[in-house]
Amino acid sequence: MLPLESQELVPETPYIWRAKRPEPTHRLICFPHAGAGAAAYAEWVGLLPPEIELVAVQLPGRQNRIAEDPFTEVAPLVAVLGQALRPVFDGPFSFFGHSGGASLAYELTKALRARGSRGPEQLFLSAQPAPGESGLRQLHDLSDEDLAAEIVALGGLDPEIAEDEDVMESLLFTLRADFALWERHESASDTPLDIPITALTGKSDPRAPLEHVERWRDFTTAPFETELYPGGHFYFLEEPSEVVSVISRRILNPATSGRTA
Repeated sequence: MLPLESQELVPETPYIWRAKRPEPTHRLICFPHAGAGAAAYAEWVGLLPPEIELVAVQLPGRQNRIAEDPFTEVAPLVAVLGQALRPVFDGPFSFFGHSGGASLAYELTKALRARGSRGPEQLFLSAQPAPGESGLRQLHDLSDEDLAAEIVALGGLDPEIAEDEDVMESLLFTLRADFALWERHESASDTPLDIPITALTGKSDPRAPLEHVERWRDFTTAPFETELYPGGHFYFLEEPSEVVSVISRRILNPATSGRTA
């Protein structure tokens, strides 16, 4: 049984929250969705096997960094993270990202490869269409009322919170900035990665339909798999144990993964 302190996700640096493990063999580095902070992954700590240490990335503009302005351009964000996360790149690691966090995980992986640095051994990309035309409705330029309604409809915001004007003022600012960050970004065409990709999505997710998520297969020459779960855009918060189990199995037994048909 792990000591209690090893099961808590706590801030170490502005960008790194970690739940330290005594002798991990692998590190899972998680990137949160729009408007969310590192605490979105707190429940995962108790679900991961002792061999896997959890790190969650904390970006400006949320939780303990609420007073900081969020990033407005992808390139500076990726450059900063490439340096800020170096303390957790000192052993084998994989990336998990949800929605915009999946795009961030992918862009950071490309940047690490471009400069010849150690990169993730696997990518777990959740609820995010592969780069290219998706036809999704743009959210960053909606009115505050419409943006809040969209997030509530997706299941990412309780209706009671949406009625709290003080809370929503800061939350909508960060949400809008995060959506603008990725909706305006055009991912450069690059040589496919050579690491396994697992793409995950909810069966009823209007923002990440299966046919768009499966296009991630074109972005790697290594094994590719899809995982489909009951639920919508925030399926991974509804049944985290199933998601974490799949990720853990793939990390600890990578040879059992194979390309889907």
